[in-house]
Amino acid sequence: MKEYDYLIVGAGLYGAVFACEAFKRGKRCLVLDKRSHIAGNIYTEDIEGIKVHKYGAHIFHTNNRVLWDYVNGYAEFNRYTNSPLANYKGELFNMPFNMNTFHALWNVKKPDEAKKIIDSQVRSLNIQHPRNLEEQALSMVGYDVYEKLIKGYTEKQWGRKATELPAFIIKRLPVRYTFDNNYFNDRYQGIPIGGYTKIVDKLLSGVEVRLETDYLDDRHHWNNLAECVVYTGMIDQFFNYCFGILEYRSLFFEHEVLDCENYQGNAVVNYTDVETPFTRIIEHKHFEFGNQTKTVITKEYPKQWKVGDEPYYPVNDDVNNLLFQRYKNLAQGHPNIIFGGRLGGYKYYDMHQVIAIALKKIAQIFDEKIPQIDE
Repeated sequence: MKEYDYLIVGAGLYGAVFACEAFKRGKRCLVLDKRSHIAGNIYTEDIEGIKVHKYGAHIFHTNNRVLWDYVNGYAEFNRYTNSPLANYKGELFNMPFNMNTFHALWNVKKPDEAKKIIDSQVRSLNIQHPRNLEEQALSMVGYDVYEKLIKGYTEKQWGRKATELPAFIIKRLPVRYTFDNNYFNDRYQGIPIGGYTKIVDKLLSGVEVRLETDYLDDRHHWNNLAECVVYTGMIDQFFNYCFGILEYRSLFFEHEVLDCENYQGNAVVNYTDVETPFTRIIEHKHFEFGNQTKTVITKEYPKQWKVGDEPYYPVNDDVNNLLFQRYKNLAQGHPNIIFGGRLGGYKYYDMHQVIAIALKKIAQIFDEKIPQIDE
């Protein structure tokens, strides 16, 4: 018998949920993470009494009551509603696109007036079969919204011209003809009071965790300690990039402590012009309605990913999806290794989806009824 039942590589959300649930079922678990902290990209750090999202803004949202109850079992959530603003060369617009946005663009006050303008612009473009992201967006919202609020931001985010990006990226673009600035349609939404690190810390309560430990530096040693490995890192890196390297987009974060109470009046402001090098500024205190005398802001810069950088966004175009499928097929020949999370599944999951997938995997392993939770 080996020392552990499960070796979980990665102390992010998927690894923490898996470790927690396996530990509840009497399994011996060891969690490794190469970073100096738990919680992966949802890690929050206390700076000036403010919970700072060190790796970008994370707002929990879901329509599923089971998942909402699950996370609330580990932290109390506040009433935060995601209502970002867009700054285009000094002009401010509400996001997602709604009647407040259309009023700022065209001074319209009624939904029919906004629809008439958008429909007229769409008809004039006569795009029958969108071939790329630009044509897809134009066929949905016309050129005014596209030029000011989509084009620059998207090209900065992905490092490519919008005409070179696949149409599917923007097919779920939210457009509302109501004065509603709530970005998500989900019934449940909020930020954990005390930060996300608190949730992961509770999930890992009782589980052995070793930080600043890179599994890939000595995988043979670690594999010999456990019956099964749960791997949440990059699947292509696990297999030594044998079929080639999957593409990602990376990010660079510039954090600043400012000697003022309120810098921008909103948690998230997107910068949608192409000239501004960053995509957004996050003011963290507004996630928890803070009244601290200082504030912390983060400028978020997209960057081209290369091996060794932190991967954030999988580039799920046809070429990369086909390459991932080859790795997925290869992984099926390793029954004692479970690949999970965004990097193991090469997909941009929201937090509730990561939890759902981990819980379903646990139910499958322990021959339990699969919970009715959406991914």
